[in-house]
Amino acid sequence: GFDSRSRRPLPHVLLQKWRWLPADAAPVVCVYQIHTGLQHSIIRATQPNCLPLENITLPQKLKEAGYSTHMVGKWHLGFYKRGCLPTQRGFDTFFGSLLGSGDYYSHYKCEGPGMCGYDLYEGEEAAWEQDRGLYSTVMFTRKAVSILANHDPHKQPLFLYLAYQAVHSPLQVPARYLERYKGIPNPHRRKYAAMVSCLDEAIHNLTLALKHFGYYDNTVIVYSTDNGGQPLAGGSNWPLRGSKATYWEGGIRAVGFVHSPLLVKKGSKCQTLVHITDWFPTLVTLGGGTLDEDQNLDGYDVWEAISEGRPSPRLDILHNIDPIYIKAKNGSWKAGYGLWNTAVQAALRVGHWKLLTGVPGYSDWVPPQTFSNQRLTTRHHNERVRWGGGKSIWLFNITADPYERVDLSQQYPHIVKKMLMRLVQYNKTAVPVRYPAKDLRSNPQYNGGVWGPWYKDEKRWKNKSRNIKLKRKKPQTAFTQCH
Repeated sequence: GFDSRSRRPLPHVLLQKWRWLPADAAPVVCVYQIHTGLQHSIIRATQPNCLPLENITLPQKLKEAGYSTHMVGKWHLGFYKRGCLPTQRGFDTFFGSLLGSGDYYSHYKCEGPGMCGYDLYEGEEAAWEQDRGLYSTVMFTRKAVSILANHDPHKQPLFLYLAYQAVHSPLQVPARYLERYKGIPNPHRRKYAAMVSCLDEAIHNLTLALKHFGYYDNTVIVYSTDNGGQPLAGGSNWPLRGSKATYWEGGIRAVGFVHSPLLVKKGSKCQTLVHITDWFPTLVTLGGGTLDEDQNLDGYDVWEAISEGRPSPRLDILHNIDPIYIKAKNGSWKAGYGLWNTAVQAALRVGHWKLLTGVPGYSDWVPPQTFSNQRLTTRHHNERVRWGGGKSIWLFNITADPYERVDLSQQYPHIVKKMLMRLVQYNKTAVPVRYPAKDLRSNPQYNGGVWGPWYKDEKRWKNKSRNIKLKRKKPQTAFTQCH
């Protein structure tokens, strides 16, 4: 557990992921979506799809550097075959869920009528014996504390990826937290606030454990999320525009912080560009690992920018290019100066500038007042501004206008052209979209009532399928609680 160059102990790394609603991809990979084939939507439970096996993950690189690697919480990077599971992608241990969401207490998830199953795992097996009906935030915290208690921080550095389910739909929370927010009239907002309080308490307890078991002084805690909130389910991005699953700032600008005694400048705010892909090279380098020259990383080592306040090496961010999302009706090559078809959904940030094309998604500014059940006043209602549907290209100076209220695409066509050319360059490196059709073999009723790997060789599947057809005449009572 020592850095051979300085003989100092390598830092322990705790990467915590806070869910807003809902998932994109875990911060354990190093490349843009367009370079994994996962640039469209999310990985569905019924799809034979996962993070490509050739993509090297953060725990794999830290394991090479001598780390003990553990994951607790929500995976959501695919599980249709065994090779996709967390313990096959660099983690020594895994406790949590494979899907994108589920019940916080029963740990069941339905993907439609007759497609329900259990989703709590210990390693590569269903954790039936571990399930005590505990609220997942409490359960995951206890598991993380147990990992800290059973590891010697002085003998080997530890990497713990803790991906909480909260805050994510369905909105569920223990009653004792809900009592604190009786004054919030909107039930979704009330539950959301209570869920965040429970999450805050979990982080507090985890921090106490880091101190108690001797990790804290040499630990880097990264607290990150993946997307903006959903106003229809208690979230708020005000005064930013849009919501989760959109390319407006309200959908893509995520909260987060780094906490560590190892930081040179503490209590500061990082104003430079940082992207989720940057955690890979940053933490691998910080942990004494090596980055492969032929890996073609999209991320940068931003530790000096975070720790010392130096400029970030990152100059741009490709938010995404989704070639199969809803096409903008008014989009055209002409609107894109013959360089880019603006019907395609894409978003790019370069320095202060942000360019959007296609259909960026729900685009209102939703003030917190709309969470009240009381009738909106005219003044509050007028704060919800809708743009016309005829546009297919936008340009904003995000530094001056983070709320994306003033479109500058007509005033600065030369900037638009430069950014469109950058989009073209990125698109040339994109791999085909991986978004396979639903596979009926994924149904948990064919797998003991559990969501899990189903992709096996055809001969074994046919034999199993014949046996299942005989058994299916019996009532499937185990799945009725999911509906």
